[in-house]
Amino acid sequence: MSKQELLERIEKKRAQLIDIVAENGLSSPQAIQYSQELDLLLNSYNTKYIKKFSTQVS
Repeated sequence: MSKQELLERIEKKRAQLIDIVAENGLSSPQAIQYSQELDLLLNSYNTKYIKKFSTQVS
């Protein structure tokens, strides 16, 4: 998956999470699931792009 594809998936999941929270509340099972999925995507992005960059700068 390219960096752009990953960013698009992150934004799509973030939008879905916002919609689910608006409909069902922050503690609903769907909101928790979407939040966990978003966390995984963000962690993947961080591992592939942010940490690599930070290491090169140091």
